Amino acid sequence: SVFRIGNATANVSWETYKKVAASPTVAWSIPLSLGDSYQGYRVLGTNDSYFRHYRYAQKPLSFSKGNPFSDVFDAVLGAEVARKLGHKVGDEIVIAHGLRSIGTSDHDDKPFRVTGILSRTGTPVDRTVHVSLEGIEAIHVDWAGGAQLPGDRVSAEEALEMDLTPRSITAFMVGMKTKIAIFGLQRNINTYRDESLSAIIPGVTLQELWDTMDTAESALMVISIMVVLVGLMGMLTMIMAGLNERRREMAILRSVGARPAHILGLFVLEAVLLALLGAILGVALLYAALYAGRPLVEAQYGLYLPIESLTSRDLIILGMVVVAGFVSGLVPSIRAYRYSLADGMAVQT
Repeated sequence: SVFRIGNATANVSWETYKKVAASPTVAWSIPLSLGDSYQGYRVLGTNDSYFRHYRYAQKPLSFSKGNPFSDVFDAVLGAEVARKLGHKVGDEIVIAHGLRSIGTSDHDDKPFRVTGILSRTGTPVDRTVHVSLEGIEAIHVDWAGGAQLPGDRVSAEEALEMDLTPRSITAFMVGMKTKIAIFGLQRNINTYRDESLSAIIPGVTLQELWDTMDTAESALMVISIMVVLVGLMGMLTMIMAGLNERRREMAILRSVGARPAHILGLFVLEAVLLALLGAILGVALLYAALYAGRPLVEAQYGLYLPIESLTSRDLIILGMVVVAGFVSGLVPSIRAYRYSLADGMAVQT
């Protein structure tokens, strides 16, 4: 119901939904009815609460064109549906029965009219066709067992005269007046005796999903470490390659009173500064790319890129990179330390 994939194991009766929605701890509710499709995209039956209360990235749904449905046979398209199929406000669409892209089980006797197109969100909303619950009931008044009843065809005009109150829905979302009431309502729903129900807290369930992806995250961290090591080895190679050409420079410093420890310190400082500047430049480029690319990515793909300050974990990692730069700088520093003044002065330029 959240991601609009798969099939529901069982429906929820309309009476049960109304009973839970009327609970004094519930602030709002959104009924959801799935089952049909349009050109491979899921069709979702709901009501106006969906457009008022549904949130993504703490933002409400908005319309790029048109308005919410107001009639039984009105439809609101997600951004991807409208873009991929080339639909605009006022177009007529025919919903198919079941989950498929083409076939003969179309509700072609009761077409829908597009009244609005939602702005891109980067969520399953973009891949959904939204219609009213009454619309879902209307197209199925002459259907039973997944097939249309022979000789019992009901026209769209006749369906409008009927009672289109849903008998059941797939699921429903609820918003609580206080967070402390969440677990109490969840327990009451899970132990509901009149009907088999399951109450899920999406945030908790998603966190469990992310926990299973720790292996992939660890693999990405290993790759990042390898990239840093390759960069440090490149820096070490660069310093070592230029060490022979800098022997006269070191000899001159020694001749004016610089001690070997000073030479060592200069090379270590050079390596540390290169690592530190690399870390600072990387962070600066990251934030510049986020600021420049966030509007484009959100407009084109609907993905929200949050811009947040560096965490303590990030700072620790950057500190480890600088320390690694210090360690890598010790190798050429020790070699420079061992060069003698006579050896340096003997170098020909």
